Amino acid sequence: MTIKDVAAYCGVSVSTVSRALNGHPDVSEDMRNKVLDAARALRYVPNRSARDLAMNQSDTIGVIVRGGTNPFYTPIEHAMEHTAELRGYGIVSRQLSSAGDEIAEAAELARTKRLKGVVLLGGRFDYSTDDAQSIGVPFVCCSYTNHFGDLPKDTYSSVSINDKAEAYKAVHALIDAGHTRIACLLSATDDQSISQLRYDGYCQALEDAGIPLDLSLVLKTNGFLMSSAYESVKEAIEEGLDFTAIFSIADTLAIAAMKAIFDTGATVPDDYSVIAIDGIEMSQYTVPTLTTLCQPQETMGQEAVRLLVDVLEGKSQNEHVRLKTTQRSGGTVGPARR
Repeated sequence: MTIKDVAAYCGVSVSTVSRALNGHPDVSEDMRNKVLDAARALRYVPNRSARDLAMNQSDTIGVIVRGGTNPFYTPIEHAMEHTAELRGYGIVSRQLSSAGDEIAEAAELARTKRLKGVVLLGGRFDYSTDDAQSIGVPFVCCSYTNHFGDLPKDTYSSVSINDKAEAYKAVHALIDAGHTRIACLLSATDDQSISQLRYDGYCQALEDAGIPLDLSLVLKTNGFLMSSAYESVKEAIEEGLDFTAIFSIADTLAIAAMKAIFDTGATVPDDYSVIAIDGIEMSQYTVPTLTTLCQPQETMGQEAVRLLVDVLEGKSQNEHVRLKTTQRSGGTVGPARR
């Protein structure tokens, strides 16, 4: 019996059977049990040694996740796995800390696993030609761009949002609600990363609206720890900093900011409005629901694999895809009341 027989028996796709057998969390418990029961009834035994041999020889791509604990990446990874399987490719993944070296890891994995290509999910924004050459296989930057590096655009692919433009849009939503004292909650203003790009969008939105930039309203966390964001916002409120809204560069920081606002005796959005960018699942369950610009995570993962596989199969050259966000109205943005 083959995996196709199990799929036909269950009336589902081969990819669903594969994900159920491999314990993927996006398969329901009922479906997993149905597949396992069918596999037992048909006496199907996965040929793991043959699969591993095939994956080591060809048609395997790597996914390097820098900052693997970031909940933003989970739906992207699932979409990558599904898309790769549909295109006939296996995936080998590695999780790194936010301080990990994704270039070195990609180069090592490409060599030891004989990968056809690599997707870098999260990473630096300043790659050089030497970085690209060290990987040795085609690669795609997913969720970010090489904005601050000198790597020629025709030597790699990328899929991301336009961070500056989307930050501009988020800040303008606050301005349209009457806010002029808008704090920016971010990691740093000059880290050559997502934080800097979204800060640039914040500054541009204020400038175009004729609102002077007040550096005292730039709340730096020096990282993406929710505890740091919480302390930064709590301190700002307790010290009497004059602001009516917060633009947060990430949902996680915004959630921490809302907790800080609540703990100081204030409310959202009556006392402070909050808006962010990302659209992670947990931000749907804040009270009130976080108003945020949702990135198309599933599409991002699908596009990253498509871009890579199309290059590997000679169907296209390297491309750079920019996706749009969709604003979730939520309940954390209200009119300025002072």
